[in-house]
Amino acid sequence: MEQALKGQDSPAPSVRMLPTYVRSTPHGTEQGDFLVLELGATGASLRVLWVTLTGTKECRVEPRSREFVIPQEVILGAGQQLFDFAARCLSEFLDAYPVENQGLKLGFNFSFPCHQTGLDRSTLISWTKGFRCSGVEGQDVVQLLRDAIQRQGTYRIDVVAMVNDTVGTMMGCELGTRPCEVRLIVDTGTNACYMEEARHVAALDEDRGRTCVSIEWGSFYDEDALGPVLTTFDSALDRESLTPGAQRFEKMIGGLYLGELVRLVLVHLTQHGVLFDGCASPALLSQGCILLDHVAEMEDTATGTARVHTILQDLGLSPRASDAELVQYVCVAVCTRAAQLCAAALAAVLSRLQHSREQQTLQVAVATGGRVFERHPRFLRILKETVTLLAPNCDVSFIPSVDGGGRGVAMVTAVAARLAAHRRILEETLAPFQLTLEQLTVVQAQMREAMIRGLQGEASSLRMLPTYVRATPDGSERGDFLALDLGGTNFRVLLVRVAEGSVQIINQVYSIPECRAQGSGQKLFDHIVDCIVDFQKRQGLSGQSLPLGFTFSFPCKQLGLDQGILLNWTKGFNASGCEGQDVVYLLREAIRRRQAVELNVVAIVNDTVGTMMSCGYDDPRCEMGLIVGTGTNACYMEELRNVASVPGDSGLMCINMEWGAFGDDGSLGTLSTRFDTSVDQASINPGKQRFEKMISGMYLGEIVRHILLHLTNLGVLFRGQKTQCLQARDIFKTKFLSEIESDSLALRQVRAILEDLGLTLTSDDALMVLEVCQAVSRRAAQLCGAGVAAVVEKIRENRGLQELTVSVGVDGTLYKLHPHFSKLVSATVRKLAPQCTVTFLQSEDGSGKGAALVTAVACRLTQMAHV
Repeated sequence: MEQALKGQDSPAPSVRMLPTYVRSTPHGTEQGDFLVLELGATGASLRVLWVTLTGTKECRVEPRSREFVIPQEVILGAGQQLFDFAARCLSEFLDAYPVENQGLKLGFNFSFPCHQTGLDRSTLISWTKGFRCSGVEGQDVVQLLRDAIQRQGTYRIDVVAMVNDTVGTMMGCELGTRPCEVRLIVDTGTNACYMEEARHVAALDEDRGRTCVSIEWGSFYDEDALGPVLTTFDSALDRESLTPGAQRFEKMIGGLYLGELVRLVLVHLTQHGVLFDGCASPALLSQGCILLDHVAEMEDTATGTARVHTILQDLGLSPRASDAELVQYVCVAVCTRAAQLCAAALAAVLSRLQHSREQQTLQVAVATGGRVFERHPRFLRILKETVTLLAPNCDVSFIPSVDGGGRGVAMVTAVAARLAAHRRILEETLAPFQLTLEQLTVVQAQMREAMIRGLQGEASSLRMLPTYVRATPDGSERGDFLALDLGGTNFRVLLVRVAEGSVQIINQVYSIPECRAQGSGQKLFDHIVDCIVDFQKRQGLSGQSLPLGFTFSFPCKQLGLDQGILLNWTKGFNASGCEGQDVVYLLREAIRRRQAVELNVVAIVNDTVGTMMSCGYDDPRCEMGLIVGTGTNACYMEELRNVASVPGDSGLMCINMEWGAFGDDGSLGTLSTRFDTSVDQASINPGKQRFEKMISGMYLGEIVRHILLHLTNLGVLFRGQKTQCLQARDIFKTKFLSEIESDSLALRQVRAILEDLGLTLTSDDALMVLEVCQAVSRRAAQLCGAGVAAVVEKIRENRGLQELTVSVGVDGTLYKLHPHFSKLVSATVRKLAPQCTVTFLQSEDGSGKGAALVTAVACRLTQMAHV
């Protein structure tokens, strides 16, 4: 099995493992009317069925069917004649019922050897069963049927699926508490199919989802495996068969051969004088005189040996009582071996499923069908017992199929129709998230215009705030610096030692009690200074006045490098007497109150600027900072002459763009979806931070949740069953997008993530959720890339360069942890800013190391000014 799945052809695998392109099993909601055409399943006849699926077990409707005998001249004539006959039979069947002529969906059961390349594409390899129609071998039989239906012209019939009888039986079994994902047929021949992970099927070249694989295990022959159990009777049967050397496994199991094996054993025992006083009748010596039904009747212990006597007497034999018992024993032995071999093969399939899905216990239903199961009750019992021995970690229930050739084919057709309809809805839902290059170019241009207006002090959704950082590190910075990082209920004090070629960081985390965060501002800053003093003592720095950089991650209006007016508290802080005040002044006042402490507060730093400076120490070309985490923002080095709010015409100024608010003027309206609107309206700041709400980690999970709710309401996901967990806001964390989209995760792991949320889902659901996540995160990355492209293009044009080489320092959990976000951003920038060579550098501790480097650069520039 593994060899064939991998496409290895040396040595040639003895099972074929053919993909059937059936990608989903029924989930119980399929409904509608479906046509089924069976050709070759019952010899020289054709059967048409009308199958109604109600979507519920309680309202089952029996299928209507009609059989048509195929004339001999059609069986041996031209291929077009056969398919025209099939089309006429379809029309004649439909004429007898009042049906609307409206795109009837048909499943085609074509029971001849075919090479299937799609659910509705199948090439006939060779005719069997006495059919010899010319011009069909090597042709797509589905297309031949479609052409014939079109020539007939009476009804509009859509041939949706080509189905073999094994797959039809699996799909036709009654739904139970566990999925039916394996099908076993033992009729005149034998075969099995099962739902395999698509990534394991080399012929498909796909890495997601599942597909039904037809094992074609009748051809299995492995000298090491079958050699020890092959008997002289198996060899004799094979030599006398129509296909010597082929289908060796099937010849030990299939109903076509069990009677012949019994006959060969009886002949052997008779020739050795064990049976019938050594006298064999001419009938017993005739090939094919003992049939499957004979074996079933003789094996049945409930009827005693009376039926054995009758059958043997019909063969011209005169059995004694002991002969009847021995014959019965032979029948039991032959059929027991067949059931055990069948169980061994089935156990191989089940063990493969358990291993590939990494489940401790595999719970699965196996659909069974075929005359051997129907005529031999012991066969199924022995099969079950042997499977339990060989696959102890598989919990298997066996379900007899119901008219697999009819209902099952209809079910394949219904599932295909359902998947196609759901695919259309999914694509329509996600279409607004598929941004074209033209749309991204418009976003880039709009951001560029907003940047210019913001720099000039005009009305703009981009505030373009000067940070008073006038240079990036040049590598000559040296010394010890303190950094303070305040952005939540925990804050850090850091000692940053900048030496040639290295930056060493020692930090201590302190907590801010709620009484301080929501008490008076004076006590809050006193607490902060107490922590700084504690850190200095721990590091042996008491009495030293080191330059300090203050990362203050709350909304501020900066008036200078060491002046920042707090606009408003966020993140649970509400200390009184701080809003509207210079936070550096409040810190300095707290230092003054402590008296014996000397601290030199040089700079207040935005975390985005800190990210740029942190990367700028390692790469002097780093002139842009980008944060894509819970929120998003960007900064860059602008020509001072372009900054209307700061005097001066030469040099550079780092601009804090506050780009999360881009689009608050309505400029992103054409890209906003109904789901973005829902997320915005439910947020604490409706109408604000529109760009951030399409990009950042705080909101992507919520966008996905709203899409999943929409698809559930339409019946596309989770069988249309509304789950309570999806109603809960923020239940779908953005980290789930990163986990679900990880290339290393198999589909079962994606399912596990969603099941942990309380969602009951199928593999199809998991694939759709994956696509939703991909669409939302791809759009976010592309919009982010359009913003970066606008910035680097402005830097290039500012400097009058044909080409620009620049680096961007990046921080944020979404950018760092999402498996594809960074690549998508980079790819978008390359498309939109082809004249810029942009390198993205991931920041290490932008808020700590970056604050210290802002301070270090400020100290360097001050020293240069003195010189």
